[in-house]
Amino acid sequence: MNLAYIPSPSTGVIHLGPIPLRGYAFCIIIGVFVAVWLGNKRWIARGGKPGTVADIAVWAVPFGLIGGRLYHVITDYQLYFGEGRNWVDSFKIWEGGLGIWGAIALGAVGAWIGCRLRGIPLPAWADALAPGIALAQACGRWGNWFNQELYGRATDLPWAVKISEGPNRVAGTYHPTFLYESLWCLGVAALVIWADRRFRLGHGRAFALYVAAYCVGRGWIEYMRVDEAHHILGLRLNVWTSIVVFVLAVVYLVLSAKLRPGREEVVEPDRGPAASDPETKADTADEAKTGETEDAVVDAGADAPATAEAEAEDSGPKPGAEAPKAAKKL
Repeated sequence: MNLAYIPSPSTGVIHLGPIPLRGYAFCIIIGVFVAVWLGNKRWIARGGKPGTVADIAVWAVPFGLIGGRLYHVITDYQLYFGEGRNWVDSFKIWEGGLGIWGAIALGAVGAWIGCRLRGIPLPAWADALAPGIALAQACGRWGNWFNQELYGRATDLPWAVKISEGPNRVAGTYHPTFLYESLWCLGVAALVIWADRRFRLGHGRAFALYVAAYCVGRGWIEYMRVDEAHHILGLRLNVWTSIVVFVLAVVYLVLSAKLRPGREEVVEPDRGPAASDPETKADTADEAKTGETEDAVVDAGADAPATAEAEAEDSGPKPGAEAPKAAKKL
């Protein structure tokens, strides 16, 4: 009998009249706001403009949600397309089921589109957002607590999470793997912030460090989980994904440091209308030339009276000189 444990919510949704307020959705939304807030502060510190991170997040977040759901549905297709299953449930994102790998992959596509529109480098933007993404994951994992899902093996530890009887789950106390991953993501965010300040990471290396560090934690946490999953050579699919992505991130870190050392000096150059429209560029150049000509005319006009006065003074009588003889006769 456990003397201490983490209780689970009796329900993951509260109804405000006809409107359902779901804990899982709130955790995701809070995570997005935290990521954008921290990313904006880091972007400004790198020399970027306020609001740029949020503008690009408008592209990245929807793509990320779609990618995360696609990854989950594809890798756990038996939950939605197996015998006795309803494929319509694959669209019920509020019931849980977002794969971080798909979210990052497709979210990067959305971010690339946003960066192209703003004329800024995607790696620099990813570096600014990296620790914020880790914090977003730390918040989002608590959505699994509301849904009583993604827990680990049975345990009687005092920090075990208590799961109630329900569909596809047996009542008992289990390892709170959602809590383990949330704490790990907090550590990853702190690591990336420290390493970025210490080594001035650039050209996507801060983001690569986040990916590599997250994969290390996800690997051992995934190994503890007992929910249904595909296995390859005795390991869960997501464990293999963690290994592969970790290797790719480390390779990128090493090669990037050799090929592009240092950090970007300019992350967001000024891009006014004249920077993108050739006709506007020509008009601006003509206006500049006309302005220069007008300034020259004004300067010449301003100098003319002074010159005339100087000549008059030169031609007039000098102090101490004799007056003209005609004046003496008078």
